[in-house]
Amino acid sequence: MKKGLLGYYNYTVVLTYLGMLSAFVGILMIFEYNLSVAVVCLMVAGVCDMFDGMVAATKERDDREKRFGIQIDSLSDLISFGVFPALFVYSLPGYTILSGVLASFYLLAALIRLAYFNVLEEERQRETTKPRTIYFGLPVTTIAISLPAVYILSNMEIIPGVIDSKVIYLVLLAIVMCGFLSPFQLKKPKTFGKIVIVAIGLLEVIGIIFLMGWH
Repeated sequence: MKKGLLGYYNYTVVLTYLGMLSAFVGILMIFEYNLSVAVVCLMVAGVCDMFDGMVAATKERDDREKRFGIQIDSLSDLISFGVFPALFVYSLPGYTILSGVLASFYLLAALIRLAYFNVLEEERQRETTKPRTIYFGLPVTTIAISLPAVYILSNMEIIPGVIDSKVIYLVLLAIVMCGFLSPFQLKKPKTFGKIVIVAIGLLEVIGIIFLMGWH
């Protein structure tokens, strides 16, 4: 019987926990309608998720710790990249019924994708100790880079009446939702790819800071 607190609290799971907490703060910001801060919280959660696997790989873990890592990562992702974006889009003015239905199916797709990933990952880890190199379907973290981009474009009013509306967010959810469930293979980004993604994220943060000053 395990003594002390249930779960694991070593450095291998710190980023996962921080990512989830950042997402939850973002959800609170949605309720306050402080959307700029909410979007930044979403990107912070995305960065934490990008590097938590690399951190976990630096420590020798037993089978239970590895399985716990798989489960806690997906549970955190469901909050950060499932519940969070669904609530964000639903909270925007207009198309309430349509946005509610689409947000619900988006969340369901994220749930299915993450649960299926857990099954595949546990099977993979029983067969090999090598790191994963391929994703099946679109990773849920994609929303952490695509939603902020749409948020910046919509607030800059580049194309009034088209981008500056809730429709583009609904289209984004629909596309990403289909990607979650599509059975295609996608190579996992290596160090250079992650640097590019982080650079894009930094540019988005700068854009959001600019928008906050603009408003």
